[in-house]
Amino acid sequence: MVIQENEPMSVHTSFKVGGPARYFVKASSMESLKNALSFAREKHLPHFILGNGTNLLVSDKGYDGVVISLAGDFSEIEDLGNGKFKVGAATPLGRFARHTLKQGYAGIHKLAGIPGTLGGAVYMNAGAYGQEIGQACTGVTVLDAGGNIRELSAAECGFGYRRSVFSNGNNGAGDDNGKIILAATFQLQSASSQGLTTADLEAELAECMAKRKATQPLNMPNAGSTFKRLEVGAAETPTQVAPGYYIEQAGLKGYRIGSAEVSTLHANFIVNAGGATAQDIKDLSEYVQNKVSEKFRIELKREIILLGEF
Repeated sequence: MVIQENEPMSVHTSFKVGGPARYFVKASSMESLKNALSFAREKHLPHFILGNGTNLLVSDKGYDGVVISLAGDFSEIEDLGNGKFKVGAATPLGRFARHTLKQGYAGIHKLAGIPGTLGGAVYMNAGAYGQEIGQACTGVTVLDAGGNIRELSAAECGFGYRRSVFSNGNNGAGDDNGKIILAATFQLQSASSQGLTTADLEAELAECMAKRKATQPLNMPNAGSTFKRLEVGAAETPTQVAPGYYIEQAGLKGYRIGSAEVSTLHANFIVNAGGATAQDIKDLSEYVQNKVSEKFRIELKREIILLGEF
């Protein structure tokens, strides 16, 4: 196990910002993961399990704890037959989605463009274009606070819109009840059982990817959607639940604080326009929340996880 000190988190997050983690460990096996957790306990420090850092904003002051990045054994896809798969938490979600598509299975193929890991996707129940990871998940393998490996059913995972039992009640720094996602199992249905072909699935994915490219600022550092979809809209637009609509109507497209900018392409994206700080991004997200609240009397809730002291 290699322990790095003062590792800059700007190289591990899609925003390309963030101060240093006091300690940074890459865990490629169960043994190294347990050793990393033991190290954190010995140092009396908190730990954070890092995926691809694509939904994460780390403070400019850094994180006074142990960041653990899963790799190696946690990146495997096991085909259990008949559309059932067990997937390691460090597996890129896009890799898994494309793997199942090539075998003619539907259910998560539209998620191939999401840049995070499987563990991160389960943590927040990631979704796009009508599909969510929790819809196909049948169970999750976790390491609990006592060091025991447990299997949780999908029902026990409490999947909801952009949430699960792992993310409930906290801001992402750790997880509920100390459980760490190791892997998840999925049951997918063949395309043929739905009257489709593999070519149909590929066409659907291509359409999603083209839409993503046309509507999202993929050429600038960002962390995806800044705010969660609303449960209800404003009084005059009760069925309009897209945060970007209200941000744009509030005249905030292109608005900047420092070098953090509300994307001119998609208002629900905050981008690093070059040289932004984490504080710039956080301040801009709060400014947007306040302005939308003033104009529409609705509350936008951040989808992005904050880590460290702001």
